[in-house]
Amino acid sequence: MRIKVLGSAAGGGFPQWNCACVNCRRLREGSLRGRARAQTQIAFAPDPDAKVWFLVSASPDLRAQIVATPQLAPQSQSETHSPIAGVFLPSADVDSVMGLLHLREFQSFFVFAAAAVQRILKKESKIFGVLDRADPPVQWQVISSRGRLGCHLSESPGEAPAFVCVTFPLGGSYPDYVSEELQRTLSPDEAALGFVFEQKGKSVFVAPSLSGRNSEWTKAAAASDLVLIDGTFWSDDELVKTGRSKKTAREIGHLPLSGTDGLLEQFPRNAKGRKVLIHINNTNPILDEESPEHRATLDAGFEIAYDGMEFEL
Repeated sequence: MRIKVLGSAAGGGFPQWNCACVNCRRLREGSLRGRARAQTQIAFAPDPDAKVWFLVSASPDLRAQIVATPQLAPQSQSETHSPIAGVFLPSADVDSVMGLLHLREFQSFFVFAAAAVQRILKKESKIFGVLDRADPPVQWQVISSRGRLGCHLSESPGEAPAFVCVTFPLGGSYPDYVSEELQRTLSPDEAALGFVFEQKGKSVFVAPSLSGRNSEWTKAAAASDLVLIDGTFWSDDELVKTGRSKKTAREIGHLPLSGTDGLLEQFPRNAKGRKVLIHINNTNPILDEESPEHRATLDAGFEIAYDGMEFEL
């Protein structure tokens, strides 16, 4: 399996267009040792020739990210379709679904999402009906909050799945734009899903948003060969200190990295694979490669995702 990080920042990217925090200001001035980042987007190719690709999330930056990735362009002059075959949606958050609107150009593909997420997008946000213009229309595939889905690259009868997607709840919340009336009818387990993609004895665990409200994620993190996990905030009061929010990281739905109960401490010590932080907010001091927080993260054995990062499993 081939995995590419097309974007590694949290919502708004880095620098964020309307933010004058220390990180954003210094990056614009050229005085911060770090790099700009687009909003989090992951792509993976399960076939050895990388002719078919799947996306995890659909970021608001998706069009630019696709254009910057030659493997996602039509592969011959006679083709009018991208190799993108499907999108796995971890939640209904704006940063996870807005990019679907960039994929409305008459191409059919699969959207894998929990039943609750599909209800939100089809009932609360009718704009996503533009995906029905493809012939055949985009195909919505329901995934369980706790399940295993075998994914095939062809319709040949009896063919083994190219990869398996394992899902489990991460304990998140539904976005604010979803009406209270609709939220009361939705399963809490379907608000935010973690994915483990398995192929030929190798696995990658993806959780860009991790609330920390349950511990189910630790088993997947310990067993996977590659972990791409929530690195949004360094401290719980990070946004409160900047004055940009009155909510803590945990109240927003992100387990902070630091502290005795933070991600760096909670991450299983027996984990066997690479552990990479993704979905990094513009206020997070680990973006400054000369900061003590950046060094502490590396010393704890974590890598910090950047746009263009690649992995082979």
